[in-house]
Amino acid sequence: MTSPYIEKILKARVYDVAIESPLEEATRLSRRLGNHVLLKREDLQPVFSFKLRGAYNRIAHLSDTIAKRGVVCASAGNHAQGVALAAHRRAIPAVIVMPRTTPHIKVQAVIDLGGEVVLHGDDYDSAFERALEVARERNLVFVHPFDDPDVIAGQGTIGVEILRQTGGSVDAIFVPVGGGGLIAGIAVYVKYLYPNVKIIGVEPEDAATMYESLNAGRRVTLDRVGIFADGVAVKRVGEETFALCRAHVDEILLLDTDEICAAIQDVFEDTRSIVEPAGALAVAGIKKFVAREGWRDRRLVAINSGANMNFDRLRHVAERADLGGEREALLAVVIPEQPGSFLRFCEVLGLRSVTEFNYRYESPAAAQIFVGFGLSQGHDEKDAVVRSLREAGFTVTDMSDNEMAKLHVRYMVGGHARGIQNELLYRFEFPERPGALLRFLQAIGARWNISLFHYRNHGSDYGRVLAGIQVPPADRPQFLRHLNELHYAYVEETGNPAYRMFLGA
Repeated sequence: MTSPYIEKILKARVYDVAIESPLEEATRLSRRLGNHVLLKREDLQPVFSFKLRGAYNRIAHLSDTIAKRGVVCASAGNHAQGVALAAHRRAIPAVIVMPRTTPHIKVQAVIDLGGEVVLHGDDYDSAFERALEVARERNLVFVHPFDDPDVIAGQGTIGVEILRQTGGSVDAIFVPVGGGGLIAGIAVYVKYLYPNVKIIGVEPEDAATMYESLNAGRRVTLDRVGIFADGVAVKRVGEETFALCRAHVDEILLLDTDEICAAIQDVFEDTRSIVEPAGALAVAGIKKFVAREGWRDRRLVAINSGANMNFDRLRHVAERADLGGEREALLAVVIPEQPGSFLRFCEVLGLRSVTEFNYRYESPAAAQIFVGFGLSQGHDEKDAVVRSLREAGFTVTDMSDNEMAKLHVRYMVGGHARGIQNELLYRFEFPERPGALLRFLQAIGARWNISLFHYRNHGSDYGRVLAGIQVPPADRPQFLRHLNELHYAYVEETGNPAYRMFLGA
């Protein structure tokens, strides 16, 4: 029997506001994975997200009498923009309840579209409850973000487009999952026509709502969800979407933050566009699935679901992307506290690009350093470096998967040193290229002990180092002559109050 959703999807009214988004090949990613990866560019919609399809289809089906009362919804941002745009097109009021944690760019976008924003709670579920109260108090029509047949049908038009754009020649479609409206709409249509096409959902590990529900055979309510991928941060999936996913979805994959960040970079490198974390889930899912299954020469579609990214998140994304893509490693290493040991350590690293270096004198016996460095061959290269360091007599701990180290420790540099004498503090700049840090340390020499060292590769043309160096008063004229002969730009910071307050002896 034909599902009633097939007719609803085919009759959905979305193109008054939505475009038929392009399906583009990700050439770089396809080459790297040995498969044909196609990106369904929903990030190119007028509100930079697929959500306007379902929102507009729901509002377009309201009678004039009911629509005039106005609408209300709860959303972390993308559904909100869809509702605001749809209400604007019908010239009716729209109240949007958003969590206080919603990125500012999404809040401002709703205001720009004429919506009335109410900020409430710290997550979607709190905003949802408040939106229901507002609907009752003001006699507004509640527009559910996912658990509504018209919304699901609107999102299902993406499945119609994919099959038309590929001629049905596709092996798997990867879909971000929050409440389940997007994957439910795509799955019910695609599976009706092409049951052998795999429909694979992708969720963050810290918001695995559909994953846990399908495993349990019933809808599960999570105690809390992470908000990095705020577009899919839902504690409980919809009743209707859950039923459709049980019937039509093949599996749900889970991804961590680093894998999501690496996928954002993958999309950028192929499209020069920046998707939001939820928008990169499908690409991250393809990478994980292909590695697990060993697929080759398959046609795989990823739904780039949205691009509403706060600019200030980009720094975090960039820093975590290399870890997620196995292009960076983080190590904690114990070295002897003596002149030259720091240089010997760097010589073992060789010409690898150092991305981070934190060191502070702690005791006369040994020093702890925290180092990040670039990888070109993933885990195998990292393991080889660890072996080389241990063979050279250094104690090494791999911090690449340590969340506290990645979030906090890599940005911290010691504290007040106990019993340190004759320390001078300098800021240096030197041309940034492979091996630059090693050459810098070789130039500084092994005569004077380095007691503090902080270096970060900022992706710019010049490396920046903050270094504490123990120089006895009698050596200072010679030390300054040596610095001047190196032709590195430097500034002495020994008198800087930040040094005295947080780092000095």
